[in-house]
Amino acid sequence: MSTIFEHIRQGVSSLKSHRLRAVITASIIAIGITALVGILTSIDAMGNAITKTMTRFGARSFTITNTIAVSQYGKRNSFEDLTYTQASQFRTLFDNSATVSLAINAGFNSRLRFNSAETNPNIRVLGVDDNYLSVSSFELSGGRNFTPEDIHLGMPWVILGSDVLLQLFGPDRTAGYSIGKEVSIDGVPFRVIGELAKKGSSFGMSGGDRQVFIGIQKARQVFANAQNNVTITVLSQKVEQLDADMIQAEIVLRRVRRLRASDAPNFNMTRSDALANDVKQQLSMVSGVGVLIGIITLLGAAVSLMNIMLVSVTERTKEIGLRKALGATAIGIRNQFLVEALVICQIGGIAGIILGISLGNIVGYFLGSGFIAPWFWIFVALIVSILVGLIAGIYPANKAAKLNPIDALRHDG
Repeated sequence: MSTIFEHIRQGVSSLKSHRLRAVITASIIAIGITALVGILTSIDAMGNAITKTMTRFGARSFTITNTIAVSQYGKRNSFEDLTYTQASQFRTLFDNSATVSLAINAGFNSRLRFNSAETNPNIRVLGVDDNYLSVSSFELSGGRNFTPEDIHLGMPWVILGSDVLLQLFGPDRTAGYSIGKEVSIDGVPFRVIGELAKKGSSFGMSGGDRQVFIGIQKARQVFANAQNNVTITVLSQKVEQLDADMIQAEIVLRRVRRLRASDAPNFNMTRSDALANDVKQQLSMVSGVGVLIGIITLLGAAVSLMNIMLVSVTERTKEIGLRKALGATAIGIRNQFLVEALVICQIGGIAGIILGISLGNIVGYFLGSGFIAPWFWIFVALIVSILVGLIAGIYPANKAAKLNPIDALRHDG
């Protein structure tokens, strides 16, 4: 044990004597580890953000939409729209404790105005009912939700997304400032009753903040594109009830759509957590690419480290000869150089882990995923650092151990 500590002491002492070389070599390793840990931490952060955004209620919710399919002969089958009447019948017949919400797209490129301020013509207008906020990932930052009476009477109320609020009322507005103000949507006047909290972006897209909600009945009255093609969202009371609710929902909707037992369903039912899982599976492929990039970078770092260690052996030939002449064994010389390589790799590895986690969590901060500590990849990075040190240090260490002390002392390097 004392021999090992002595080798470590000598290795560290040698590194202190060649600080610049040690720093450059450790930096090469740090870059490789940063690439590996940073990429994978960022991907974990993206996965957490997706889960947080898409499955806030997704573990116990599903959506029902219209289906467009292609037949076996390549002919496009466009099924009948899921109409508002059918969706309303479904909600009435779906005798369950689950919460049912109806929504309809009223426009994708609308423009809103308030006095002289106006938005870009890229605002999505969604006609919703009073249950929509409770089944979606949106929250109010001010004002109130629609009431059943608002929806039934087709009141001209609107709830604004955060980007719309920014464009119409500026960045210096106070919370709730827009409440009671009158805005126009494509020339139709609406009164603001609510403000949506900022939803944030996912992969650079912030579409969730560029939309406004109006009552679904009002949307059908004033927007020509909002007559049919309703989306139904069902939020189960408990996760355990989700499968049973989906079965019941299919039975009810087949009845509403007047499908025979032999008919294929002409609607889509999608669990929200399934959407998140699909995206996360795609991210797992990106993780593989990240690992490959990290490995390639580390291979380059290993080659560079071996080069530098070989140069170190050449420069220290006389030192090695003198140590051998004083009684140092070949094993002792070899171990010293191996320890130097391992110490350099561990310094670089630790620095790379810190940098990688920092970079990954910067990405996570902007995605709103919270702090990520990828313990598995931290452990892998430490093991990889040791392996790189061993692989890069064995050949130079063996070369140093095999030097003849007499020839080494005569060396002119």
